Amino acid sequence: QVQLVESGGGLVQAGGSLRLSCAASGRTFSSSTMGWFRQAPGEEREFVAGISWSGAITYTADSVKGRFTCSRDNAKNTVYLQMNNLKPEDTAVYYCAACTTTPGVPRMEYEYDYWGQGTQVTVSS
Repeated sequence: QVQLVESGGGLVQAGGSLRLSCAASGRTFSSSTMGWFRQAPGEEREFVAGISWSGAITYTADSVKGRFTCSRDNAKNTVYLQMNNLKPEDTAVYYCAACTTTPGVPRMEYEYDYWGQGTQVTVSS
């Protein structure tokens, strides 16, 4: 069992930065792939970035590549999403999720077993 709590969302102007954190509890965090997803109003939830359990493998969606970076600190049971040069189209609720069964960095929602409650990111133009 893994419990996930996101933080760090908020309102920022275009071009600004935010760092989201996802604190995990449960003994399987360090062996889980972690992913970040987002859902804008009226849109389906989409994969943003993910990182393997060791941190050796990361994957970032094309829409945020070069601007967003996913990292983790297993000693702190925390995964991060650093978001730079934010754009209004990045406005969404951001969710972290844990995958305990699929190797690598899966990018489909159904492959993730545990989800946080989400944190709102709003980018003004």
